[in-house]
Amino acid sequence: MKVVNSWNDFDPLKHCIVGRADNCCIAPSEPASKVKVPLDSPMRGMTGPRPLDTVEKANAQLDNLVKVLEGRGVKVDRPDALQWNQAVVTPHFMTGSMFGCMPPRDVLLTIGRDIICTSMSFRSRFFEHYAYSRVLRKYFEQDPEFRWIYSPRPELGDASFDLHYFDGDVTEETLLERTAKKYFVSTEHEILFDAADVLRLGKDLFVQHGSTTNLKAMEWLRRMYPDMRVHAVNFPGDPYPIHIDATFVPLRPGLIINNPERPLPKEQRKIFEANDWEIVEAAKSAHTEPPPLCYSSVWLSMNLLVLDHKTVIVEESEVYQQEQLDKLGFEVIPVPFRDAYPFGGGLHCATADVYREGTCQDYFPNQVDDPTLITYENRAW
Repeated sequence: MKVVNSWNDFDPLKHCIVGRADNCCIAPSEPASKVKVPLDSPMRGMTGPRPLDTVEKANAQLDNLVKVLEGRGVKVDRPDALQWNQAVVTPHFMTGSMFGCMPPRDVLLTIGRDIICTSMSFRSRFFEHYAYSRVLRKYFEQDPEFRWIYSPRPELGDASFDLHYFDGDVTEETLLERTAKKYFVSTEHEILFDAADVLRLGKDLFVQHGSTTNLKAMEWLRRMYPDMRVHAVNFPGDPYPIHIDATFVPLRPGLIINNPERPLPKEQRKIFEANDWEIVEAAKSAHTEPPPLCYSSVWLSMNLLVLDHKTVIVEESEVYQQEQLDKLGFEVIPVPFRDAYPFGGGLHCATADVYREGTCQDYFPNQVDDPTLITYENRAW
């Protein structure tokens, strides 16, 4: 019985994991989490358990998403929420609490028959993978081909971060300059990456080089999958470069929407242009501010879930994104989800692929001189 199979984010979805908001905490201030919170956000410095009423509202919207998916014939599994309001103590660091299990997309990377528990850079998320142990054990027992993989467990000690990243008068302009120079808070001391930084397109993995994913992680992926091509992409317009799925989102073979405030640089577009991929500017968000107690940007409007080449699920209030997708030929399924945003992101974040129909395709057969391609020889770590 084949349980696990997924090579991209747009082939027909048949089985996924949807997160939970139970017991979620605002992540303690630490090197990785400080970079995620905008400088002008009232949430800077906040930590501790999230208010119960917000947890209940988020869970209601997550449960509704499950019903919508099941109504479309998608099988859904859920993680087991831990008591996240506990300190994390290891030989290399201590931090005040854990985080939660609303966004499985950050933790679990599905590549074909494999699910990888990733080496995340947040100290508060060091043990988060345990929320998924039960369902991963089930897949292992049911599917003789499924490979359950842990990427190298990081130390997350002081050497893993630039501890002086926020010294002095740091402004958003400062952060934009650093992003353009590919200077991030995480170092190349060890392998660090979030699954949500990896865009899977068949034989090619496009990985965002930013605050949560470093070049050494891309080299690890290249060695793990020698028959695949791993590309390092970055988006200089983003002062808080964390996760690619509100910046560069594939909708079907040959079509991607790109955040207009974070365009893919011209020299990194060559591989797409050579293979007739259309990169379209995403519609603006219907909102000017994120919901309360949320430090993600308004561009979660782009953080949608593709069910197949013709069907997408979008947050119900994001009317401009819905209109754009309708014009692009999609059936749009609106669902309420803004109450869930503060717990880890949008619809794509809140899900992780287990099974999509389809096989590993080569969507980029026309190779060009590609500066994004990761090789051992061009390593910068």
